[in-house]
Amino acid sequence: MRRLTLLVLLATAAPAHALDLTATVLANKTAYIPPQCYTRTEDAQGAVHNPCQTCHTLPRSPNFVSDPDLQQDYAIPGPALENPWTNLFVDRRAAVAATDAEEIRDWVRADNYLGADGRPVLAARLDRLPPEWDANGDGAWAGYRPDASFAFDDAGFDHGPDGRMTGWRAFAYVPLPGTFWPTNGSADDVLIRLPEAYRQTSDGSENLAVYKANLAITEALINRADVVIEPMDEGRLGVDLDRDGSLGTATRVVFAFAPLEGVTMHWAGRAGTLGPKVAPLAAGLYPLGTEFLHSVRYLDPRPEGVTMAPRMKELRYMKKTSWQSYAELEEGALAEKKEDADFPDRPKQFFGSAEAGIPNGMGWRLQGFIEDAAGDLRPQSFEETVFCMGCHGSIGTTDDSTFAFPRKISGPGAFRDGWYHWTQKGLAGTPDLVRADGQGDYAHYLRTNHAGDEFRSNTEVISAWLAQGDLTPEKAVALQADIAPLITPSPERAIALDAAYRMIVREQSFVKGRDATIAPQDETVWRRVEQDAPTGIAEPADPWFYRLKR
Repeated sequence: MRRLTLLVLLATAAPAHALDLTATVLANKTAYIPPQCYTRTEDAQGAVHNPCQTCHTLPRSPNFVSDPDLQQDYAIPGPALENPWTNLFVDRRAAVAATDAEEIRDWVRADNYLGADGRPVLAARLDRLPPEWDANGDGAWAGYRPDASFAFDDAGFDHGPDGRMTGWRAFAYVPLPGTFWPTNGSADDVLIRLPEAYRQTSDGSENLAVYKANLAITEALINRADVVIEPMDEGRLGVDLDRDGSLGTATRVVFAFAPLEGVTMHWAGRAGTLGPKVAPLAAGLYPLGTEFLHSVRYLDPRPEGVTMAPRMKELRYMKKTSWQSYAELEEGALAEKKEDADFPDRPKQFFGSAEAGIPNGMGWRLQGFIEDAAGDLRPQSFEETVFCMGCHGSIGTTDDSTFAFPRKISGPGAFRDGWYHWTQKGLAGTPDLVRADGQGDYAHYLRTNHAGDEFRSNTEVISAWLAQGDLTPEKAVALQADIAPLITPSPERAIALDAAYRMIVREQSFVKGRDATIAPQDETVWRRVEQDAPTGIAEPADPWFYRLKR
């Protein structure tokens, strides 16, 4: 067994290709089309599955990308008809079985982000920029330099080794159905940070109450709904949060946005003094300069359950670098729709670099870091970053290009009102998100996809939750109070998924796919699709937030 394990490690250690971080030419011209888009939506028995609804759906303004039609046919450009994500068809079963469970546990528990001094190792490497990472050749790193310490206080705020706040704040959310359930390969978290002006009083002094108020205002704007807050002194903040006409003590941020009628909201503190050109505000949009940090991690089976591992697979970053009005966003969506209609086989074009990141066309710049063959974090290549555009680009389900924050946990009984990191409280006890039609979001996904992942290869979920082919009323009721039993894998599955993904890391074959699949996916994934072929989905499913009457 030891000899077999050694042979497997040697076989997977050699990089599949030489990585060039300065390149901006794509080998896969449609790297922005995710592997999940190649799923076979009809099974051998003729039953129809709908994983497409997670991304392609009716939007809510100011997202003007309406794409529920993509639930019904494979509208894929000609150059992408041949599935480029060949890692989906690799058979890793023997190699996974040969992996020592204790060894993989040790691997995932080794922190590849923080050094012994509590500072990000990657930031130090960027200070001494390796020449092969220097895409523009100027000797200095032009992109995001990791600065989160993942040391959170009771309100979810991150603190550096010196005790000072970094500005990052963790929040808990109901993970998007499918790929981002831990049972399908990874644990993840998301942090948000607003610019300094949103963390300061009008005189420029750092103030936690101002920051909390502006984060609550942001939450109200994104959800287009009121937000319950801890009691806040509106006089000190300089804003009437509850819109009662006086500056008293507010326990709620009241959402109101009808600018044509002269109704709008206002930022607290210094941001509220800067005016709309510097600190614009609109429903459904984040403040200019907002940042998100998203770590994707291995799974760690422990006696208390499967948790988020210290080892990061990826560190993803996005920043809102430019403001687009509703009109500009709508114009951009219409222009892209026309481009797709006029030139259906023309791949999308992206600009930027591995170092500076890539703009998504809607005001955000995306960048990322991923493991090298030895397990240390390195910058993603240009092509590896274009991969991120499939989800944070033009799809109907996002709010201002994001997924997690609109799904933030909040409301009566919510632990710390959702402002915490998963290391402070795990998924246990997290209720299912309630859709606008009254169904649980996860219950709806299981009923319409008849599986717990896009590829329908998670037999553990199917046997435990869909043994008779459908979700029983009893299982649906259980999900209302706790989603953890559904989306948390068994320790054995977690170990297998960790091992499968590490093989991709050692190959450095991310451009062929980064899903932790174990067996070949031929039964549920197309190697080649027929352009515009029907999916068999008769009626597009509505999104969880859909509130319009037909």
